[in-house]
Amino acid sequence: MQIFKPGKFPIRLASGLTAGAVAVCAGLVGWQVAARLSKPETLALAPDAAAALQHAAFTQAEAQPGYARPQNIAVKVRPGETLERAVERAGVTAAEARQAVNALGDAMDTIHIRAGMAFDAAIAQPHDGDRPARLVGLALRTGPATALTLSRTFDGALRLRALEEKVTDETKVADGEIHGSLYESAARLGATPAITAQVAKLFAHKLDFQRDIQPGDDFRLVFDRKVTESGRTIETGELEYAELHGVKFFRFERDGGEAEYFDEDGKNIRGFLLRTPVDGARLTSGFGKRRHPILGYARAHQGVDFGAGGGTPVLAAGDGVVVKAGRWGGYGNWLQIRHSGGWDTGYAHLSRYAKGLRPGMKVRQGQVVAYVGSTGMSTGPHLHYEVWQRGRRVNPVGAKVPQGTVLAGAELTRFRAEKGRLERLLAEGGTKSQALAMAAAGDRAGR
Repeated sequence: MQIFKPGKFPIRLASGLTAGAVAVCAGLVGWQVAARLSKPETLALAPDAAAALQHAAFTQAEAQPGYARPQNIAVKVRPGETLERAVERAGVTAAEARQAVNALGDAMDTIHIRAGMAFDAAIAQPHDGDRPARLVGLALRTGPATALTLSRTFDGALRLRALEEKVTDETKVADGEIHGSLYESAARLGATPAITAQVAKLFAHKLDFQRDIQPGDDFRLVFDRKVTESGRTIETGELEYAELHGVKFFRFERDGGEAEYFDEDGKNIRGFLLRTPVDGARLTSGFGKRRHPILGYARAHQGVDFGAGGGTPVLAAGDGVVVKAGRWGGYGNWLQIRHSGGWDTGYAHLSRYAKGLRPGMKVRQGQVVAYVGSTGMSTGPHLHYEVWQRGRRVNPVGAKVPQGTVLAGAELTRFRAEKGRLERLLAEGGTKSQALAMAAAGDRAGR
């Protein structure tokens, strides 16, 4: 069992206490505070000062006469469990747990809590074994940048403190390698699932994630975020740049104010149709003649199949209008979308349609329109996907569909300036404060 290390939660422990922190430690010796405070003390501190203060509080708590050095107990509230019972489960008496929860009640709602809420408790065992264990400290994160701490003073009272980290806006450069999934790899560098989902959607135009992406592949992302001083991402803004498998995309706002993504030459990467209308799916059956898995004889397979779990979202391959959404023979639940230029796409064996979807409804590329199922003549959950050109089925993998637009004139000039800004930021390999980013944006707007 590890020794309790308060710097671990919620703010990183400073390498050493400053002179001011030492003064805080000395002041703690004289604390005479009732167990239930009228209002917790809220501190907006720099990381070193906050870590020093929390460290000082638990250092004071360690000096309990007749008790061994406290040990850290990590606890999660169970379904249907009260906070008081969860604290008691850390190894202390009901009275000790009640005293801690009463103190916390001055700063938070201790009644309506959710299962899974986590906290760390510092528990000291008596030397003689005749007395019960004692709660000498507790740390509970109440938000991405805030936490509450309790520490016991010499007279047995509990000191309640609210710690708050400073939150700043920055433009983050995430440069890493894929180990595990793209989601896991990007998360380790501060990207949220929303950012990674946007990356996956962008690259669905160019890459097959099952075949093209390998462990160890490099990726680079540039995105805006709100971050605490200990490095925790609270919120992410726009994805400004993405690079994967040698493919690069730059975010650019066109004259109409709509933001789109372009390659290095100013070509819109949003192709006419997505290559894969299901995120993360694998191609399990190609286009052409094959032995039908149910009928048992060879016949033309007029689309491609993507293996995916039941309920996986199906995306519209391109902008268009829904022309059919209903049962169609062996296809089961079928969806057909009509696009411009004589192109249609079809989606079969669906479990259900997106809420509100109906014939005549306009849809956008990447919009969730249905969910993977196994209706009709199907041996298991998968998506059968077809592409039609002027009423004739074509191979979705090799079909020569129209490409995206290319910037020109004043828009191309502005794009090149924005591209240069991002390339300089990438070359620096670090982060940029939002204040500087806003100044750069002002410069761009003035061009």
